Amino acid sequence: MPTNSEDVARATYDNPGADWFYSRIWGGQDIHLGLYRGPGESIAAASHRTMERMAEQVTQERIARAVDLGSGYCGAARFLHERFGADVLAVNVSGTQNERARSLNETAGASGAITVVEGSYTGVPAADASFDLAWSQDAFLHSDEREVAIAEAARVLRPGGELLFTDPMAADGAPADQLGPVLDRLHLPSLGSPAAYRAHAEAAGLEEVGFEDHTEQLATHYGRVLQESRERLAELRQAADEDFLDHMMQGLANWVDAGEGGLLAWGIFHFRKP
Repeated sequence: MPTNSEDVARATYDNPGADWFYSRIWGGQDIHLGLYRGPGESIAAASHRTMERMAEQVTQERIARAVDLGSGYCGAARFLHERFGADVLAVNVSGTQNERARSLNETAGASGAITVVEGSYTGVPAADASFDLAWSQDAFLHSDEREVAIAEAARVLRPGGELLFTDPMAADGAPADQLGPVLDRLHLPSLGSPAAYRAHAEAAGLEEVGFEDHTEQLATHYGRVLQESRERLAELRQAADEDFLDHMMQGLANWVDAGEGGLLAWGIFHFRKP
């Protein structure tokens, strides 16, 4: 069953204003954090680069089946199909996002290779040892049962399979009482951390391959989204109410402040199932 935090995420992403915001401003098809090469780079280009960088770390010669945990608009699912020729199970709690994802998959000619299911990564609708690759981008933070999400990823991976994910995290040792403004935007009691994810993975029987730290990109990304939102505020006002916009804009600014203040971490985690 979805946790309360996942219920909040579903309600947030099903909001028409949020759907407009994420599909038009936050990278379009790839609604996750980006790897930026310069201050003027587009959000979409930087977001796509994150997927490229993650895919470069896959060590298996063949990826026949992959699962995307928290798949959004299926940008990563389509990328995995194109890059590896994989069939992909896309698991996501938002019906609104899933509807758009299915349409984008059809347009891309990928409907036959990507199965979109409305569900939670804390209860993946798949058998044990079903996938060569488990993938997730900036989605695990929406659950307060992250250890279950990692355990589910481990369960559905075959021996030798890999888990690659990113997630906005609290920096190890960051004072919890200073994270309030960040947590309030997502109605979360906490964030994961590098140390916590390592512990969850170890408990699930996964071996760490590596962690590529890109923490400096977190504030850059949220700053770019905030900049773009301000520049397109007139458009946003036609799609979203003022309460949503006020909460969203303040939330983005809080993430920038926390990132620049050394309270947050972000990067690419890579684990393998023995």
